[in-house]
Amino acid sequence: MDEVKIYSEAVQYIKIEMGTEMFGIDISYVDNIVRPQHVTRVPNVASYIKGVINIRGEIIPIMSLRLKMGLEEIEETKSTRFIIIKMEKYGKIGLIVDAVKEVVALEDSQIERVKVDTSEELAHFVSGVGKVDGVLVSLLDLDMVVMEKSTKEE
Repeated sequence: MDEVKIYSEAVQYIKIEMGTEMFGIDISYVDNIVRPQHVTRVPNVASYIKGVINIRGEIIPIMSLRLKMGLEEIEETKSTRFIIIKMEKYGKIGLIVDAVKEVVALEDSQIERVKVDTSEELAHFVSGVGKVDGVLVSLLDLDMVVMEKSTKEE
């Protein structure tokens, strides 16, 4: 094994589409990707929380990534998917995305860190930008994406 590889480990990201933008989600957080299913509404939650679903007996909150990021909501299509992520602090959460494209590997040298511009709504949710086959992929900071969720929990 080439020891140099140890120092430049690539991180795999699931490339997702939200409108015309491409985003990446660190694959280590992804528990499952499922087709949309019936979402049971929950009263008195933030507008971006669509409700909950039941996957194999486990109740998982579902969040509209579009609404959370300040994008216009659209109708579900054949490409719409629920990405179930698992985070140590929040447990499992489902993210509604327009489409799942592919898994890409990015090394640190291919990622440019983002300095947050407070006037840019989406910038809060992005930790960096990678370039894959000439296309820019904004890498999501999942802690920022799901952070406000805990405000309604007891």
